[in-house]
Formats: sequence, C-alpha cells, structure tokens
Amino acid sequence: MPATYHATNVVFVEHEFEVPLDHSSPGGERITIFARELADPDGRDKPFLLFFEGGPGHEPIRPTRTARAWIDHALKEFRVLLLDQRGTGRSTPIGALPGMTAREQADYLMHFRADSIVRDAELLREALGVERWSVLGQSFGGLCVTTYLSIAPHALKEALISAGLPPLARPVEDVYRATWALALERNARYFRRYADDRARMLELVERFSSDPPRLPSGDLLTPRRLRQAGNVLGMSYGAEQLHGLLELPPGSPAFLHDAEAGMGFARNPLYAILHEACWADGVATRWAASRTMPEEFGSQPELLYGEHVFPWAFEEMGALRPLRDAAELLASHEWPRLYDEDVLRANDVPCAAAIWTDDMYVPREFSEETAALIRGLRPWLTNEYDHDGLRDDGARIFGRLLALARGRA
Repeated sequence: MPATYHATNVVFVEHEFEVPLDHSSPGGERITIFARELADPDGRDKPFLLFFEGGPGHEPIRPTRTARAWIDHALKEFRVLLLDQRGTGRSTPIGALPGMTAREQADYLMHFRADSIVRDAELLREALGVERWSVLGQSFGGLCVTTYLSIAPHALKEALISAGLPPLARPVEDVYRATWALALERNARYFRRYADDRARMLELVERFSSDPPRLPSGDLLTPRRLRQAGNVLGMSYGAEQLHGLLELPPGSPAFLHDAEAGMGFARNPLYAILHEACWADGVATRWAASRTMPEEFGSQPELLYGEHVFPWAFEEMGALRPLRDAAELLASHEWPRLYDEDVLRANDVPCAAAIWTDDMYVPREFSEETAALIRGLRPWLTNEYDHDGLRDDGARIFGRLLALARGRA
C-alpha cells in the first residue's frame, strides 16, 4: 500500500512499483520505480498530471514550499505525480555497476532513455487505473513527452512541454554544432558582464596546467574540467553562480568544493553516460560534442564549455572511471528511433510547447521545426526566460501552456 503523509495544505502519496529493466523482455530483470503524488486535501479525486523532470539522470526537485510555484497552481485542477525516472532518486539507482563487464554495463544502461521511461509511465498509469492523463515535461522531460506522443498517444489527455521540444531524425552533430554556437554567445555575454573574469580564467588555466589542485574527491582539477563550469551559463542564475566560483581564492575549500559540485556527475552519473544518447534519434553519437567543438574553444582556453560531455571525463573523474569502457561502447551504439513522425503528423492530443528563443541547451530552430510537424501543437515563442523558466515563473508558464493546449490563449 502506498505511504501517505500530510503537510500544510497538501497530501503526499508515495508509489513504488516494479517494472522490467528491458520492456521487450517482461519476464527478465526488474527494477523499482518511485513516484510521489501531491494533492490538495480535498482534491484526492482530481485528474492526474504526470511530470517528467529534466536531465537525463535527475529526479524532480523535492516539493518544498519554495519549489512548488507551478505545482501549487496545478493542484487547483490536478493531482500531480512527480516521477523519479528510472535510475534517479528513489527509483533503483545507477552507480558504478560493480561486478559487471563493460559489455554488461552497456547493455544495462541502454534501457534508461526516454522510450523506457515512457513505458514505465504506462505501467504506472495502468496500475493506478487511469484511462488518460495530462503530462508536463521540462527540458529532457520534453523529450519524454514527445516520445509519449509517438508511443502511446491514446493515454494522453493533453501534453505540455517547457524548454524541451526535440529535433526529429536529425544527425546528432547538428544538435551539438548548434549548442556550441549558443555556448560561444553565452561566453561573450558573460565576459561582457564580468570583464575581469576573462583574465581570471586565463590565470587559472595556466596555473592548473602545471599544478592542478586536488578536489575533495581526490580528483585533479584540470583546466578542461574547470571549463565545464560554464554548463550553468544557460540558466537564469548561471552567470552569477559562475562569477561566485571564479572570485573565490583558488586553493580555498569553498572554491574546490564548488568547482567539483558544478557538474554533479558523482551524484548523477547517468547524466554523463546518456547525455548524448538522449538526442540520438536513430543514430550513433560517437562523442559528437567532442567532434564538433569549434576552433575557438581550442585557441581561447578561457572559454567555458556548455552542456557537453567528453570522453576524457571518464578518465579524469573518479566517479565515472568504472564506466569508461561502457561509455565507449554506448558512444558507438546505433540507437533506435525515439519518435514516429507519422504518428506525430496525425496527432490529435491537445499540445502546447514553450520555446525560449535564447535557450542554450535546446536549440530554438529545431524546436520550431518539430512544433510545425506535430499536428495541433501550439507553440509559445518568447525571449522572456532562460532554460529554467519553469522553476523561475512556474505558475505563469504552466497556466499559459495549459490555456494554449485548451485553445484559450
């Protein structure tokens, strides 16, 4: 029986259920999936809204009072289900997968993309006795929603996407060339705001090239690992967070802690393992970010990387090292299709998608292409928000997406 808890003006119901690791082999190994239901105390019979978090490899933020802006708005009409996608949060976790060969690790990790997540959601829907429900996806969660529209549109009442409408059937190199260009623009914007940080970065790169300090984990902080701190530059808080790191004394505990915590690979290795694979719609990735990196990032060592994962990370980062050979196998794997254009062209599920014109992680031009292909999808294109807009102004964004999907805006 699900555990139930009561807090101020909200009821929490915790659901745990088992699903096949490989949905094509339902009698094989099983894993646990967790979902937290939120409802008004008098709203336990409202319809469900299922939320897919960004990532890959991240569970939804825990619903503290300050993190519930869009949720509180949604609870007026829905019960909200926060899904800990497979491998995250309280679902069966992904770690170093000890005792497995690299081939076994890779075979295991192949089952953690959006298609498997959607099939988990379908088993949860059936277990809860729901005929159709509404879904909302943020960032990578939008890839999951688009996959849902391809795999099981009959299960959806309406579909909402914030900053996560993916390209369809494009070479993954197209995605990374676009995100590199966006990272260049964000670097330029950052150094205009904090002009002295360019010299600061050059100083740190030179110092760490010959004498890299040790991070709390024991890993070395190499220049290229420091440059990964730019992954936050597409967030509303990113420039200030990066400046807060660079202004610290480089040998201080605070600097070393914050430099290591920035990417979060130790906590969520699935992000590093499947970041490129989540874009792969019927192709192999072959370390696309590394292969498409512009010359400027080689000639200007102060430039910070964006949301890019490199093969060297599986050498330099102790938390990833046990998965190095598996990551190589996955990089050469020909991934199956995630999306079905024929189904999407015939779509009859009410849909709306927020597309941020300056999104550093999900290129606008590809999102607009996909919005035009999905029948009936109503896009909202605006420069008002960064990638994390749903967290910043969730009530407004959720309300507008719902109104768009229902033809009221």
